[in-house]
Amino acid sequence: MLLHLVLSAAALGSFAGDTVPQLLFRELHFRSLGPNRGGRVTAVAGVSDQPLTFFMGASGGGVWKTTNAGESWQNVSDGFFQTPSIGAIRVSESNPEIVYVGTGTDGIRSNLIVGKGVYKSTDAGRSWTHVGLPEAGQIGAVIIHPKNPDIVFVAAIGNPFAPNHDRGVYRTTDGGKSWKQVLYLSDSTGAADLEFAPDDP
Repeated sequence: MLLHLVLSAAALGSFAGDTVPQLLFRELHFRSLGPNRGGRVTAVAGVSDQPLTFFMGASGGGVWKTTNAGESWQNVSDGFFQTPSIGAIRVSESNPEIVYVGTGTDGIRSNLIVGKGVYKSTDAGRSWTHVGLPEAGQIGAVIIHPKNPDIVFVAAIGNPFAPNHDRGVYRTTDGGKSWKQVLYLSDSTGAADLEFAPDDP
């Protein structure tokens, strides 16, 4: 209903000189959905068949989960992760119990926290296992094959403070037990994002 109301208000605004009647929004009150700490949001992932469930990663606050569309949030990474800096989150389409997180925010700035690799959950975020790439530095993207959650690609920016050979794209075909660097350009060129071709992943 809120989406319909917002779209209706936008349509009214385009016909009324870009002003929105106060009557439409008088009873709506803005509020923070949280979480209330953790820095800027750097990653968000939803669960395709659970429209109220989302994971959120922050630049310095770890991974948070909501199952009620943001009315409440629970930190799910404390006690498992070696760093609070999150760069990417992806939930498996074929098995939403499987979630991968790449650590190290990809927003490079002077006060960032260096990432510590990739974490995996097989129980929808209740527990996590470190599955490798501890030297990958900042991870900008994680993608999971839509039909096989053991096939995962990671875009690694690398350590932002020095040239290094850990930059590029990595692939696992065994659910994170082993990783292969499948794209490397130079010790000063990292990978920030990647996606599967929709018609041929």
